[in-house]
Formats: sequence, structure tokens, C-alpha cells
Amino acid sequence: MRTIKRCAVVGGGIIGVAVARELSNKLDGVQVTIYEKEARLAAHQTGHNSGVVHAGLYYEPGGLKAKLCRRGVELLQEFCAAKALPYEACGKLVIAQTTEEQQRLDNIFVRAIANGVPGARMLSGDRIREVEPNAVGLSALHSPETAIVDYSAITEALADDVRVSGGTIRLGQEVTSVEQQASGVVVHTKNDSEHFDLVVACAGLQSDRLAKAAGEPPNPRIVPFFGQYFLLDRAARGQVKGLIYPVPDPRHPFLGVHLTKRIDGEMMLGPNAFISFGRESYGWKDVKIGDVLDYALFPGFWNFARQNVPSAVREFQTVVSRKKFIREAVRFVPSLEGATVLPGTRGVRAQAMNGDGSLVDDFVIARRRDTVLVRNAPSPGATSSMAIAEYIVEQALAN
Repeated sequence: MRTIKRCAVVGGGIIGVAVARELSNKLDGVQVTIYEKEARLAAHQTGHNSGVVHAGLYYEPGGLKAKLCRRGVELLQEFCAAKALPYEACGKLVIAQTTEEQQRLDNIFVRAIANGVPGARMLSGDRIREVEPNAVGLSALHSPETAIVDYSAITEALADDVRVSGGTIRLGQEVTSVEQQASGVVVHTKNDSEHFDLVVACAGLQSDRLAKAAGEPPNPRIVPFFGQYFLLDRAARGQVKGLIYPVPDPRHPFLGVHLTKRIDGEMMLGPNAFISFGRESYGWKDVKIGDVLDYALFPGFWNFARQNVPSAVREFQTVVSRKKFIREAVRFVPSLEGATVLPGTRGVRAQAMNGDGSLVDDFVIARRRDTVLVRNAPSPGATSSMAIAEYIVEQALAN
């Protein structure tokens, strides 16, 4: 096997930093460099998500998502314990409100058992209140081990381990392309170029652009969707103890509004999902023309739009109406009627999309000789981050 002495990781989100740490741990004497275009780590998807550690309820048994999610939970628990980082198993209810939803929920329960989700159980409607005293529904799936964390804090702790191992983190360094050589890869930034034996690209919202610059096919394409959260005011916060989710509806590509406890004690409503005016735009006025043109000129986006008109209407209602947002939550917790909500964070999802408009659901990790490209890492990407790192490094070393 060829000796690997110099590695680069492109992207300073939780997956990129976890990969850098795994490389440092697995390769003796290796020099690892992280390139991050922002002035801080976890600046985009990692720092704008809900903080949920998913237990693996929904994913196809035996698939990459299911395997890496369950392994990722184990690794996150161990890491948070070792670093004295907060990890709260607050539990989660997925609540069915109709008989049709009950049937879908039964199928999710079968998957949860197949995936080895600890403690997963079905509850009849009258037993929901044992877990969430103010929640209502016909039945519910209870996942007591679903947890919440601070993914930004975890990313910083992973980065500390990289530094202790002799690694370098270059903030404010935007990578423009990676170029395969006869042996190794040259990483090009706006100011410099440097040669490495192995490069792993974890570029999140920019993953398709970097893959294309490396000579990979342009699809799947990243189409950005923003998700807005609201926060319950202090008086209403105590109405919910943990996480309350709707049953996924196959007619809609996104889950819909749910209630999520945050590690700092805040209670969030959301997120919705609507097309964003930029890949890294966190406000209405932040419009990136190049990003808009990217999806406006992509046939796959218009195929997706035609197939999902009812979903767009549903999501747009929660975008323009705070009352509609709250009404979605009141279906599960009637005591929230009349509650005051405050604007919370907004995140942008890197949604990978095929040319026919279908969404890419599973993790997509491509290999191009001495370059590994993470092209899609949707939820539970943060949960699975340390397991994804294990998988990538194992695959890279095996080849």
C-alpha cells in the first residue's frame, strides 16, 4: 500500500473535522490540513441545525444511512462523555393523527426494530400523555434514546484533537479546485496551491461545485432549501418535554413543522422548507444571483417543482404566516393555542437533486483515485459524522 503522509480535508463542518481527526488517529506521522473558507468552523449546516442526535427510526434497514446513524450515535455518546460535552437523551415521539398515519407509523416501527433502535415502542393514544403530558394523537412511536447536543461545540472539540495531533486548520482559505496528478492531488485556493497524498472533500453546500471542478459529473446538483425555526416564549416552553414529530407523508418531500427541545433549554418550532435565494443566505435580503441561476437553469429543479406543487403551497403558508406555523404545532399540543413565538435561527439545507427532479436520499460518497468526495450527507449527517469519518478513512486506506 502506498504511504500516505500528507492529507487535506476541504470543509470545516462537523463531517470534515471528524474526517481530519480520524485520519490523524489512523495514520502514524500523517500531516493533516483542514481548509475552511469561513473565519470559523461549523459556519453553515453544522451551526444551523436542530442539534438532534437521531436514533435511526426511518432508514432502510441495511442501508448506509441506517448503519452509519447507529454507529454514529455510539461514537457521539462516547466522545461527549470523554470531553464533558452536554448530551441529553430527552426522547422523541412520532405521533399519528389519522388511521392512515397509524399504518405508516407501524411500518416505521418495524424499521426501528430492524435498525436496533434502543427502547423503541408503540404507544396507544391514551398512553402518549405518560411521555408528553400535553400531547395528543391516535398513537405514537416513542424513541426514549433520541438525544440533543451542541454540534458546533462538538466540532470545536474534534478540531482540538486535530490540533493536538499536529494538524493544521486554515480558516479563511477557500478551495477553488482539486486536481489529480500522476500521484497525489493538488489543492488550489484563491491564493496558493499545495500537493497532498490524499484529499477528502466535505464541502456541504458547495459539494457539487467542487466535485465538478475535480472532473466528476455535475449531478447530483445541490439545490438550497431554507428552514426557518421559531422559539416558544418562556411561558409556553414547559408545555413540551422533548421532541414531537409528525409521521412523514410520502406525498411531501420534507417532514413539516415539529417541536424540538434545544440543548440550551429553548423549545423550537420548525423547520419549514422553501427554496432559498442563496446557498449560504440566512435572511430574505441576502440574495446570491449565481446560486439562483444555478437551480433556475437546472431542469431537475423544474421537474421537482412540477411534481411537488401541493408541498410548495403547504410550505409557503408557513413561510408567510406565523399563525400557520403555530397551528401545525397545536395539532400535537393543543395547550400551545395562543402561545407567543419568537423568530429563531434559519438554516439552509444542501439538498442533492437528480436531473429527473428526484431527491437523493442516502449518503453519496464518491472516490476519484486520491480524492474522496462527500456529495450528499443529509440528515442524519451530523449524527453520523464520526461514523462517516470511519467509513471514509477505512475505504480510502483499503484502496
